[in-house]
Amino acid sequence: MTFTRRAALASLTCLAALSPLVASAQAGYPNKPIRVIVPFAAGSTTDIIARAIADKMGQSMGQTLVIDNRGGASGTIGQQAVATAAPDGYTIMVHSSSHTVSPSTFAKLPFDTTADFVGVTPISSTPNVLVMSPSKNIKTLQELLAAARAKPGSMNFASAGQGSATHLNAEKFKLAAKIEATNIPFKGSGEAVTEVMSGRVDYYFSPIAPVIGQIKNGQLVALAVGSPKRASALPQVPTTAEAGVPGSEFNFWIGMMAPGKTPRDIVNRLHDEVVKALNTPEVKERFAALGADAWTLSPEQFDAYIKDEIKSNAVLVKAAGLQPAQ
Repeated sequence: MTFTRRAALASLTCLAALSPLVASAQAGYPNKPIRVIVPFAAGSTTDIIARAIADKMGQSMGQTLVIDNRGGASGTIGQQAVATAAPDGYTIMVHSSSHTVSPSTFAKLPFDTTADFVGVTPISSTPNVLVMSPSKNIKTLQELLAAARAKPGSMNFASAGQGSATHLNAEKFKLAAKIEATNIPFKGSGEAVTEVMSGRVDYYFSPIAPVIGQIKNGQLVALAVGSPKRASALPQVPTTAEAGVPGSEFNFWIGMMAPGKTPRDIVNRLHDEVVKALNTPEVKERFAALGADAWTLSPEQFDAYIKDEIKSNAVLVKAAGLQPAQ
C-alpha cells in the first residue's frame, strides 16, 4: 500500500471517528447559553418580542438565551454581527421586516442578506397603526387625506429611521394614497411617538406596543392599521385599505434567523422551540397585550418569503424615490 493511500485511509478513519462526535455535539445542543442579537434598542417592539420568546425557549432548552441589543444603522450593525458569527447555533438573531429592506436602502452592505443568513421562522405579524395627535383635529383617514391634498407637501411623518419598516409602511401608504409628505427619521419609536404626541410631526405608522396605552387614554388618535387585516389588539380600527386606500397594505413581521451555514438540525430545533414557546399561555397573553399575532413558517418557507420580500421592497424603494445610503 502506498503512503498516499495509507494517508487517505487514515484521514477517512479519522473522519469516521469524528462523525459520531459531531452528531453527538449537535444532539447535545445546546450545552451553553445562546446569544440572541436584536439589531434595535432595548424596549423596541422587536426587543420585547425577542425577550418574550427567549424566556420560554430558555426554560424549554435548559439554557439561558441572552439578549444582545446591537442597535444602529437601521439594523445593519446587528445583522453584520450575526452574519460573521460562528454558525453553531449559539448566535442567532431576532429581526424585523427591515432585514429585507436594507439591500435596497444601502448602496453596499458588509454581508449578503440571503447567503449569510438562514431563516428559522417568523415569530409574529405585528401591525403598524397610523397615529396622530388629537390636537390635529383629524379623526378619520379620509380627513387626513383631505388635509394632505388641500396643501400638497405640507405634511410630514415620523419613522424609526431611514429604511425602517415604519418608514416603508408610510412610503407605501403615501404612494397608494397619492399624497405628498416628508419623512422625519428618528432613532427609534420612542422619540417618534413623543414628537407625534406633541404635534410637531403629523403622523406615524407605529408598532402597536409603544402606543396602545396612549391610544386608549386619548393621547393619540388611531386612524388605521397598515396591515392586510385588522389588528387583534385594535379590532375597531380599520385597515388603510378598508378606510379607502387600496394597495397600501404592509406586513410588518418579526422573525428569527441564524448565520447562513448553521446545521439544518440546529435550525429545525430552534424552529420547533419557537413554535413551542408561541403556544404557551404566557406568550399568548404577552402577544395580545402587544397587538402581535403569532405567525410561523418552516425554515424553507421563511427563506423563500425573505427572498420574495427583498424583491418587492426593492420595487417599493425605487417607486418611492429613496436614495440608498452610501
